[in-house]
This record gives sequence, structure tokens and C-alpha cells, in this order.
Amino acid sequence: MQPKITITNIIWSFDHTTKHVNLLLVKRADAPFKDYWALPETVMRPSESADTAALRLVREKIGLELASFHTEQLATFTQPNRVPGDRSLSLAYMTFLPEMPPLTAGYGAADARWFTFDYEATQYRLQNDQLIFHTTAIKDHDTYYNQLTDRSADPNTTLGFDHDWILKVACQRICNKLDYQPNILLILGDYFTLKRARTVFAVFQQVPLESIDNSNFKKNHKHLFKPVGTSSAKHPGRPAKEYQLNYFDLTNE
Repeated sequence: MQPKITITNIIWSFDHTTKHVNLLLVKRADAPFKDYWALPETVMRPSESADTAALRLVREKIGLELASFHTEQLATFTQPNRVPGDRSLSLAYMTFLPEMPPLTAGYGAADARWFTFDYEATQYRLQNDQLIFHTTAIKDHDTYYNQLTDRSADPNTTLGFDHDWILKVACQRICNKLDYQPNILLILGDYFTLKRARTVFAVFQQVPLESIDNSNFKKNHKHLFKPVGTSSAKHPGRPAKEYQLNYFDLTNE
């Protein structure tokens, strides 16, 4: 039997009210991992590419039509024991939403929520009210999958499938690219202030915001940021300057 091919989508957004990065999780309505929270998934159709399927998932789950540069292929996960039963391969994508829309649970989901993304010691943490999940503390691929079927999986503390590993890989990818291709900043919208950008950098680097000096940050990333004017937000003092990622044409989405 041919393995099933699924698209797993790590969907990021930013809450401009709380000033936190957020991640979308869905509560699964069907087996396997019924009633577990997990990353959104869809089966890739025979007539579509993986890129098209990733964008379709966003359109069907959230109702947003996105330009292709809002998605980034992460990795392929093919470990035989990653899913109970018939073998399933996952093509994982990251999607960077320019806004944070309200959510409605769609087909195959009993619930869908935005989870605040933060860090705790050396792990990343996802939280929505009393629900808290973490990326795995296991450091290497082989050890993780060797222990996967032996773990006691509590749906209130453990993500379904191998999604705590996939999310760990996603966070590592984002962190590694911050200084040369910080696509994660697309979650801030078309324009952003340096403070907002530092807020995003800080959580992925697992450091306090105050430890990232604004002047040094601007100097070290000026090759990536293009000035576009000043913020219209009303705050005491001079309006903050706004910037745009200079390697995307955001005017032609």
C-alpha cells in the first residue's frame, strides 16, 4: 500500500494587542489522535503540488487567500512509526499570516484556537487559557522517534502525532534564518517597527526583549529592512519609524 501524503502546516500570526507571536492549533475530531490538539493537516490531492495544498489548507481553514511567499517548505517527515496504523508521510510547511483572523473549526476539527507562543527554559511553550503544550525536550531525531511509541500521551499536555518535534524543527529553522531571511516578520503585516521586529526575534532566540539593543539591531539588519515612513499609531513622543522586508515586493500580493 502506498503511504498517505499529508501537508502539515505550522501557521504563525501576531497579536498586536498582546504583542505576542501566536500559533494555530486544532483539536482533532477523528482518529488517530481524536481529541488531541495538533497542527493543522490536509491530505495532498493527486492533482495538486505540495505548495498548492499548503495554500489551500490556509484558504479552507482560515479563509485567507495568500501569495505564495507567505509559505515556506520546512521539511519532510517520513519516520514509519510517526503515525499509528497505515504509514503517513508529512510534508511540513510554515505559513506566515499578515493578520490574525478569528477561527472557526472546520472539517475534521472539534475546535481551533490561537495559542500564545513563548519560551520556558530551553523549550518553546504554547498556551491558551489552561491549555499548555511544549516542544519536545529531546534534542536529536533518532532518540525522539525511538521513544515516540513509548511515551504516555496525555491529550491535555501532549500534541498529537510527532507535532512537538515538527514544531521544534520549525522554531530552529526560523531562529537560524533571523539574520539573513527573517520571513517570520511577515506576521507583523506589510510594515513593522524595530521594536515589533525585536519582539519576534527575542521569543525565538529565547532572550528578553530588553537584551536586544535597538541601535545594534538596526545596524545589523539594515541590509534586510527598507524604511517606509513612520507609524500612524498614537503614542507619546515621536512616531516610530516603520520598515519593510526589502527582499519581498509586498505591493503586488
